[in-house]
Amino acid sequence: MKSVETRKAELEARKAQLTERMGQIASEFETHESKDWEEMATEREGDEVLEDLGQAARTELRMIEAALERIEEGEYGYCTVCGEQISEERLDVLPATPFCRNHAAGR
Repeated sequence: MKSVETRKAELEARKAQLTERMGQIASEFETHESKDWEEMATEREGDEVLEDLGQAARTELRMIEAALERIEEGEYGYCTVCGEQISEERLDVLPATPFCRNHAAGR
């Protein structure tokens, strides 16, 4: 069983990775200088993928920040709906989850 401090360190490491990724995505958007229609179309397709990756990173960051707040409040590892303890296996897979298995199914 991992300690809350270990979970916190893992969440902070993931947060740093996502923050770096979002910076790389922003840099990629700034480097586009194509003048050719064909290149512009290809860049636009790439931009759509980058936008999706950026949105996924922002969503995960919000979840991590909420999990870190729950750690500070002493509520990490407990379902925000029913208050039951979230299984260790579930936290191993989704360390930022606010829901037990039963309440995650409907979300």
